[in-house]
Amino acid sequence: MPSVLLVRHGQASFGAEDYDVLSPAGRQQSEILAAALKRRGVAPVRLVSGSLRRQRETAAAFAEFGEAELDERWDEYDANEVLSHHADTGLRLDGPGGVDGGEITTKAFQAMLEPALAGWIEAGHESPSASPWPVFSAASNGALEELGSELGRGETALVFTSGGVIAAVCAALLGSPSAFLPINRTLVNASVTKLAIGSTGTNLISLNDHSHLEEADRAVVTYR
Repeated sequence: MPSVLLVRHGQASFGAEDYDVLSPAGRQQSEILAAALKRRGVAPVRLVSGSLRRQRETAAAFAEFGEAELDERWDEYDANEVLSHHADTGLRLDGPGGVDGGEITTKAFQAMLEPALAGWIEAGHESPSASPWPVFSAASNGALEELGSELGRGETALVFTSGGVIAAVCAALLGSPSAFLPINRTLVNASVTKLAIGSTGTNLISLNDHSHLEEADRAVVTYR
């Protein structure tokens, strides 16, 4: 049956002036994964990437497999937008330390982001953000449905996307919107989530596989 491998982008540049750039660790993670998939004999017939720079830079490490086509439906939610409308904080992804010129850890950032994400989801279409939760979720799931319908028997597609997109897709497949937050917070950079498309629909086969990183160097396992 056809399969889709959802690849979370490599580590971005948290706390830098531009978050949407792979860090040196992010580039290393991407290269480790590309080499691992080649060793495993993965031969994708389609490569698709969101339009964000960190997604495209991750896809660039897989040039040996082919050139990735761009589809904005695989783009991540805008964390700064979510924080602007659903949190009372100046916290943002970009800038020194990620907030008001001060330093903040990725763990502390996640602790502030999650209530904002919960508020964004709860607000539904009433959210003032440019892309409310129902729109974001429908876009990623629509992209998956379309891609799956275009794959032939035994064919594999690689999709380079982000943690929120993968979490939204998995939550929909599990029929549990509440699964979004725990999945989103635990996805590892350059991890792989495998989906199989059969006669009964799309099924989640494996989630957040990052064994390739642990085998190479546990120090390169990151969550943001």
